[in-house]
Amino acid sequence: MSRLKRILLLVCIAIIGCIVSCKPRTSDNTIPAKGNDSDRSLMLVNIADNIILPTYANFDLKLTDMISKSDAFRNAPTEVTLTEFRTAWADAYIEWQKAALFDFGPATDYTLNSFLNLYPTNVSAIQANITAGNANLENFSFYSAQGFPALDYLINGIATSDADIVSLYDTDIDAAKRNAYLLKLTNQMRLKFDGVNNAWKNNYRNTFIASTGNGVNASTSVMVNGIVYYYERFLRSGKFGIPSGAMVNGTLLPGNVEAYYSKALAKTLAETAHQSFVDFFNGKGVNTGITGPSLFSYLNALDAKDATTSVLISKEITTQFDVVKTKLDALTGEDLSNEVSTQNANMIAVYNQMQIATRMLKVDMCSALSITITYTDNDGD
Repeated sequence: MSRLKRILLLVCIAIIGCIVSCKPRTSDNTIPAKGNDSDRSLMLVNIADNIILPTYANFDLKLTDMISKSDAFRNAPTEVTLTEFRTAWADAYIEWQKAALFDFGPATDYTLNSFLNLYPTNVSAIQANITAGNANLENFSFYSAQGFPALDYLINGIATSDADIVSLYDTDIDAAKRNAYLLKLTNQMRLKFDGVNNAWKNNYRNTFIASTGNGVNASTSVMVNGIVYYYERFLRSGKFGIPSGAMVNGTLLPGNVEAYYSKALAKTLAETAHQSFVDFFNGKGVNTGITGPSLFSYLNALDAKDATTSVLISKEITTQFDVVKTKLDALTGEDLSNEVSTQNANMIAVYNQMQIATRMLKVDMCSALSITITYTDNDGD
């Protein structure tokens, strides 16, 4: 073989090797849909660093303050320390609404939503746990006897006046047991949240942003399944569909609203939760307010459009979010239990518009992103 031919052969081998080695791969060996591995990578980094981690950091501060005020109340039960505890509880509860939608990864491992915000709270279980003094809060049957809803009952609904509530933690025969249960609840909230927060800070953040594939176990798929499940189950159903009776054959359940005993918080919680979901979808940085790579921009990178209207799916979803907001704004007061009893059409209107948004997220968006819904439901979406 001539020297020239040998050189040409080596050049051809080098070119072929480069083509093979440069072929885009994902962490789970799935070829990215339409070559958008880079879009997913940028999105995951923005979501982790500018949304999830700072949201958890902000909630950590509010949780710490709430626990501090709880300790102050336990150590010196007065109407002043009770009021301060309530304020810190409400602030932490509102902040939790911004973090609850991250229902994937470590939050799923720790079943964080179930430990922190399962409602309606089980009053009889709370009372039994106080009496027994040795309740195992890891027991599934006690999920609804802890977290923010249990604290709501214990500082807002356990008696009819502030003076009577204070006496239950000060001079009542079971005061020590009630204080012990308060400590048990706040310790449990700290334990569960720290597990999730530390997982994100120590290892999961890098795992999350490295898994840029489009398979069922890749980060985009796991994340989308988690947030869509949250929107469907916790936001649409939990806050509106069940209390309004829309999902339970028309039976009104005013006692099933969030923050039932406070009477002055439920609407704010719902509005905060929905806006946080919208901001997440749009990739809005928590501390910066700057919009970065997101599900919205990823859908646009795919040029995903409605087959009938040819409108961008991202635009249709954000437009529907705006419709939901108008229905939330139309709720007449903070007390959603009263709304169910007196203006339930408003509650059903929110549910109906959230149902439309759910279909868009669960069907249109997931289809455009080639994502399979892996959780089960019986709603026929």
